[in-house]
Amino acid sequence: MRNARFLISFVITVILIFLLNNSWQLGATRIPPLGKFLDPFHGFWQNIEPKGFTGPAELRIEGLKDKVTVVYDSLLIPHIFANNDEDLYLAQGYIHAQNRLWQMEWQTHAGAGRISQLIGPGAGNAVLEYDRSQRRLGMVFAAKNLLKVIEKDPKINSMIEAYTTGVNHFIQSLSYQDLPIEYKLMDYRPEAWTNLKCAQFVKVMCQDLNMGDKDIQMTNALKLFGSNMVDLLYPDNEMVGDPIVNKPGEWNFTSLPLPKDSITLALSTSLMKSEEILKQEDGIGSNNWALSGSKTTLGSPILCSDPHLGLNLPSIWYVVQQHAPGINAMGASFPGVPFIPIGYNDSITWAATNAERDVIDWFKITFKDNKRDLYLLDGKWVPTQKVIEEITVRGGETFYDTVVYTQWGPVTYDKTFKPENNRSDFAFRWISHDESEDVRAYYLLNRAHNFDDYMKAMDYITSPAQNWAFASVHGDIAIRVQGKFPVRKPKEGKFALDGSRSANGWQQFIPNDQNIMWKNPQRGFISSANQYPADSTYPYYIQTDSYEAFRNRRINSLLTSKEKFSIEEMMQMHEDNYNLKAAEILPHLVSTVSSSNLSVEEKKALDFLSSWDYFNEANSVGASYFEAWWETLYETTWDEMNITNVSLSYPTAYTTIKLIKTQPQLSFFDIRNTDQEEDATQVILLSFKNAVKKIEEWKKTQESETVPWADYKDSSVRHLARLEPFSFHVKHGGNNNIINAHSKRSGPSWRMVASMEKAGVRAWGVYPGGQSGNPGSFYYANMLSHWTEGEHYPLLFIHSPEEAESKSLYSTTINPASK
Repeated sequence: MRNARFLISFVITVILIFLLNNSWQLGATRIPPLGKFLDPFHGFWQNIEPKGFTGPAELRIEGLKDKVTVVYDSLLIPHIFANNDEDLYLAQGYIHAQNRLWQMEWQTHAGAGRISQLIGPGAGNAVLEYDRSQRRLGMVFAAKNLLKVIEKDPKINSMIEAYTTGVNHFIQSLSYQDLPIEYKLMDYRPEAWTNLKCAQFVKVMCQDLNMGDKDIQMTNALKLFGSNMVDLLYPDNEMVGDPIVNKPGEWNFTSLPLPKDSITLALSTSLMKSEEILKQEDGIGSNNWALSGSKTTLGSPILCSDPHLGLNLPSIWYVVQQHAPGINAMGASFPGVPFIPIGYNDSITWAATNAERDVIDWFKITFKDNKRDLYLLDGKWVPTQKVIEEITVRGGETFYDTVVYTQWGPVTYDKTFKPENNRSDFAFRWISHDESEDVRAYYLLNRAHNFDDYMKAMDYITSPAQNWAFASVHGDIAIRVQGKFPVRKPKEGKFALDGSRSANGWQQFIPNDQNIMWKNPQRGFISSANQYPADSTYPYYIQTDSYEAFRNRRINSLLTSKEKFSIEEMMQMHEDNYNLKAAEILPHLVSTVSSSNLSVEEKKALDFLSSWDYFNEANSVGASYFEAWWETLYETTWDEMNITNVSLSYPTAYTTIKLIKTQPQLSFFDIRNTDQEEDATQVILLSFKNAVKKIEEWKKTQESETVPWADYKDSSVRHLARLEPFSFHVKHGGNNNIINAHSKRSGPSWRMVASMEKAGVRAWGVYPGGQSGNPGSFYYANMLSHWTEGEHYPLLFIHSPEEAESKSLYSTTINPASK
């Protein structure tokens, strides 16, 4: 009997040990090994880091040439002091990994189509399908092409090598108890970092910023509506507001001649569906502007940076100062690469907004047969290249996917991948697949001293194309629209193209010295907010999906409203919530609605709207009613664009407003699912009533008697893996098309104001998150409240570790392992 009890106890113990030390998949949820996870000495408890938590006073890292001193200030911003470039970037790699390792690995796995390896295929194979789409867009192909160029440049290659070495030293130091909590929850360990992963992260940002594309949607629209209607609904230039550079007749060059060959389109016999793998999230944009000294109260240039991206935790940005011989730069860095994309140094400051130029084309491929070994090009059958993509799936079998490559790029869709889209023979041509020297551009920009240095750095920018604002202590301000832009004929690139003719491809590119640029304009400021880039006398055709029409005009209106501005006023501009779109359409909408035959709730809504001041403040009720009305009106007007299994794009808000005012009888105002024929007036009234219903339903759900805009908008800053306990809801004003472009899931990801004073550069900044990627750290989201309230932190910019002694949180000395 005793033996039986012992045997039963032993079996139960073995089972418990097995269960508590292994993870389990329950549906779409993975349960971590609870024994290890809950262990008070090694589990998640070890990830708790209270305010004031400090790291080691000394580290030893093999590979360093000399001592490195890292001073952490009160925001946990590291100020790295090294005696050479290699040590600087090795230390930065170590520090990035120390604070953001899980984020770095998750984002590069996502970019490479490897998330299934970490969490399995997902419900309905959704994760596996995502990975397949990344492979079929050629994301790894793009990263490898970038790495080829890096490896040919000794200086840049040594920078990447050092950074990778630093990341790996941190990874190698980790025991289970030291792992970021996401590794413990998902039960896996980090793999070694590689130079390819640095290149992969660059392409992740290219995908985020440089992959807006509507060629398939426009091709469908051309087939359904005809060319005249396409020109009306989707004009290349809406001719509104100030372009980024407005200097008519001052383009001092002769443009390259256009190719003589005509462009042939690929008009499919059937309408096509575009899965949203290329969709850019609404609200992704950015603002930047710079004032010359003549426009500031201090007499020194001021530059303001305000990039709009998806808002996640850990934040996409990590603030750092780099100090070594030849460099003293500070600003927002990306964990995953060693440079500073937005920031300043002792002499200059720089910031970027998305250029919105079209650098994607789709080419219809004519294959010889179903084997897809050969395709037609200029009358000859030429070979394809087939790449076998091996996708490791956690808890399942390895998935093998064959992707066909042509001279244009990968054929994204085929009979095995979303064949229902009717676009299985289209190749994807993307500028970011090309070899490029973008990393050298950032290396030079971080070390630039003046306008000439800035211009030399810009020459290496290929993608993502950006509007680069600049200011210096020497008094110069400038902006340059920089990227690798194909020379296009009118309408080229707006529709899908015939891939059997090489003449349909990009024949030449706009020379760097003919890209759009403006230095020290007479008006005393430069600005960009994703609007049309140049006045009508610029000699090249500019193709895009759409340009912003409201934020840029509000920015320029404010900057011309006074002769001089203070630093504090520039900070306040970041938080400006004036809704120019509402100001231009709401009076017309309100005048169209008669107060007779309205319900009590509808009359109250009309009163709120009639008295609203057009500011989307957090507590504004009028803003909620307007946004609900506009959303309903917009959707109702363009119901023709919602055809099952067919992709069509909505015209822009600006074009919609213009048509409501000038062509109220346009056929598109007729609602498809009603028997009567509506015009704009009827659609406005119906949308108003439906919007009020939507608001009333929201109030019932929320058990609220009112509808403040911040509550109705319901914004959040979410964890990258969508782990709700590590995410935050925020109450904040603004919205798309407003300077404070904070929508539901995207918005100002980094706000910086830099004053370029000769006595010493000063800067302020904030972002919605914190320096630590650890949800158990005080520094995970400590800046979120300041960001929400529109406040900026003064950034500590120093020239030696001793300058920060009274302002630092702690310091770490990193020595070579051999010393």
